Amino acid sequence: MLKKLMSTSNDVSFTILRVVLGVVFFAHGAQKMLGWFGGYGFHGTMGTFTHMGMPAPVAFLIICTEFFGGLGLIVGLLSRIASLGVAGLMIGAIFMVHLPNGFFMNWASNQKGEGIEYHLLVLAMAAALLLRGAGAFSLDRALSK
Repeated sequence: MLKKLMSTSNDVSFTILRVVLGVVFFAHGAQKMLGWFGGYGFHGTMGTFTHMGMPAPVAFLIICTEFFGGLGLIVGLLSRIASLGVAGLMIGAIFMVHLPNGFFMNWASNQKGEGIEYHLLVLAMAAALLLRGAGAFSLDRALSK
């Protein structure tokens, strides 16, 4: 089962997709977990999320999924599981926050918040990785041989 979960082709295009998605999510996770890149760190983020009414276990899972899922995607370890976590985050963000703001991002600051276009792009990336795996230059590929 684990071998099937980690199996992947030697396709470099999935490597590019995986690494870029991993870097983006690791950066957001590092803001939340470590306070890097102007983030609030673990305690600050937990406080913000729980103040918004989010249960603490859900807030904890979000932080861990972004941080560890991003790392997993960067190195290509358990990429399908990380992609599933990222997809779950994006579905949650769409329905809990962004859907009322429409489709488009808020580049011109002319709407209440961000729309769902970014989230749909991330969902498409995560779906491709879920279906095809981590690609070339991944720990998944090395370990599944």
